Amino acid sequence: MESIPRLQKLVDTLTALFKEREVKDEQQKLAIAGDALKTLVATDDWLPEEFAQPHPQYYQQYLLYRNPQQRFSIVSFVWGPGQTTPIHDHKVWALIGMLRGAERGERFELVSSGQPMKCISTDMLFQGEIESLSPSSGDIHRVSNAYANRVSISIHVYGGDIGQIKRHVYDASNGQAREFISGYANVNAAAS
Repeated sequence: MESIPRLQKLVDTLTALFKEREVKDEQQKLAIAGDALKTLVATDDWLPEEFAQPHPQYYQQYLLYRNPQQRFSIVSFVWGPGQTTPIHDHKVWALIGMLRGAERGERFELVSSGQPMKCISTDMLFQGEIESLSPSSGDIHRVSNAYANRVSISIHVYGGDIGQIKRHVYDASNGQAREFISGYANVNAAAS
């Protein structure tokens, strides 16, 4: 993929962040990376069309950048009208920045074995806004395109190569977890 100047600024910030030994606190990393992501999604003129294509049935996860040491990855999520994820976790910290449209995010927690999962919050994320998730603060959620009649696009930053990490989807009725690896819609994407 050709270098995209606006995206490269985020990559440079994240690369420097992982080189700085004094920045060890996860919340500090999320704050610094979150500021850089907020700057990126403040302007919607940089995402190449090939990474903004919806699928008629399924949301798309396009790899934009993967750190060579797999310390972080940057992904565009393209949501067709009304599309949603299953309830899932990440196993690494995550930042979500809304580039176009809006998302509805529902956070969940496991109550006890065999019991229905509990929705603990529902939030809307609009263009230019960001949010963070982490296993330490709760990273089980379901995300949906807030619009039934148009495409929404969000940019996600993960503390690892999210397309290769073993994660879980959950059955809302009983909390039962099933392992999965998401991969990417652009499966031939090479590490940048």
